[in-house]
Amino acid sequence: MDELAAARRTMGTATLPAGDAYTVELRRRYDAPVDDVWDAITDPERLGRWLKPVTGDLRLGGAFELDGGEHGEILRCEPPRLLRVSWLFGPDADEWPGTSEVEVRLSPGPAGDTELELVHAAAVGEPMFPTYGPGAGGVGWDLHLLTLARLLADGEPLDHEEFQASPTGQEFMRRSAAAWGEAHLAAGGDPDQVAAAVKATTAFYANGGDA
Repeated sequence: MDELAAARRTMGTATLPAGDAYTVELRRRYDAPVDDVWDAITDPERLGRWLKPVTGDLRLGGAFELDGGEHGEILRCEPPRLLRVSWLFGPDADEWPGTSEVEVRLSPGPAGDTELELVHAAAVGEPMFPTYGPGAGGVGWDLHLLTLARLLADGEPLDHEEFQASPTGQEFMRRSAAAWGEAHLAAGGDPDQVAAAVKATTAFYANGGDA
């Protein structure tokens, strides 16, 4: 729960090749040097231990695919500060290019630590948002950044399935969904819509994807 509280969550806006987008934004500090954090988000072996196993042409302009089906192209790569990729998911995703991007920015801190900022932009009108709000992707990113924290701290990743099935994992996901609801409200979301989205997101993650 301390790891959940360590992150700051906001919503914003962006412009993608497909048009106007909303953003899900996470900022948090890791007690690790920037080169180590950069290695953890770009080295295939380490990336697979906190996110998902990855294959592809892992260089600027190359295409990648994660074990869960997420895929895209590497749009920007500026070691050790910035990585941006297109981010598509689902059987029909390739019919809608330019609708989703993820950018990670790293800033070295004064004590040898690193601030990580993750921004996931999705085109306005994408189908998940009306039901789940920012928690649709936000809870998943909270879980992955928790695993990254464990990996950077002691080299051991978190078993996602085991954690999500545990009482602590269930509480973590409930609190994450509520925190994304607060970010949605702060961004001007309708209170009734936000409440419904938090309820749907909590049910989705608590029931393993069966809302």
